[in-house]
Amino acid sequence: MSDVNQEVRDVVHPQAATGPAEKLAERDGAAPAGRRRRTWDGPKDALTWFGVGCAGLFCLLAVVGPLVTPDPNAGSPTVLAGPSLDHLFGTDQLGRDLLARTAAGTRVSLLVSLSAVVLGLLIALPLGILAGYLGGSLLDDLIMRVLETVQALPMFVLAMFVIGLTGTGTGHVGPVPVTITAKVVLLLGFAFIPYFARVARSAAMAEAGQDYVPALRVVGVSRSRIVLGELLPNVMPGMVVQAFLAMALAIFAEGGLGFLGLGVQLPQATLGNLTGGGTGYLPGGVWWYSVLPGAVMLAGILGFNLIGDALADRLGERGTAR
Repeated sequence: MSDVNQEVRDVVHPQAATGPAEKLAERDGAAPAGRRRRTWDGPKDALTWFGVGCAGLFCLLAVVGPLVTPDPNAGSPTVLAGPSLDHLFGTDQLGRDLLARTAAGTRVSLLVSLSAVVLGLLIALPLGILAGYLGGSLLDDLIMRVLETVQALPMFVLAMFVIGLTGTGTGHVGPVPVTITAKVVLLLGFAFIPYFARVARSAAMAEAGQDYVPALRVVGVSRSRIVLGELLPNVMPGMVVQAFLAMALAIFAEGGLGFLGLGVQLPQATLGNLTGGGTGYLPGGVWWYSVLPGAVMLAGILGFNLIGDALADRLGERGTAR
């Protein structure tokens, strides 16, 4: 069946086949016809590597930081001390090491954001591909109307409304306890579903409109194999781009909820409640309490955004070259 699929693609897309001349050009280091050799774009590539560095430091602090820093909840007599060799990020009003608390908060932010993005993808991807494959059908219209209704609700306002109603403590859905961390993950993941599904639908619909899809049906390829073998691989690159951009948005949303006191609660440190808790000390010159955790959060947002933008540019260049 794979040979049949390849023959169908070669008939429908003859330009996809690589001839001897193209192979010889590749061997000699020349760019084949129809392809472009990518050159160094100074400002753009420098910005991309800056984003990789920011996101890498954010993830490194989240993964390694809590392992090498002291107990984030351990107090000391040294209260509201500025950054020093003993406390690189200074201390808070209880003498707790702010680097340790920032590392713990970064881990919470990364785990919450990653969980929300994965949850949104797992639900949105099959919905979007199904709607795109059945574009114009009643099921497609029904799925899109429901998603549009969800998308009309602002994510941040929806999260504030639900957490305001249910409280920041642990609730229960039947016998299952739902912590505030789980609430934030569920709310952000729910808000990402229409965002991801619309992108997946557009990509799947564009791919389903190609000539080789009906040709595969003619030779007897099942719908499930077309969806999983053809549509899904072509949808995934765009979804990876959207996942990086959504990570930046999730870090911002989780931090914003923590800043307002509607996210993960103290004594568990998060980047949001650290930034919010330190604003009251800014008039007294205690800038490190809120500025340094806020800078770490900004690095994560900026890093994932720049990586997403760079991936989008690269995918666009490849599409143009093809």
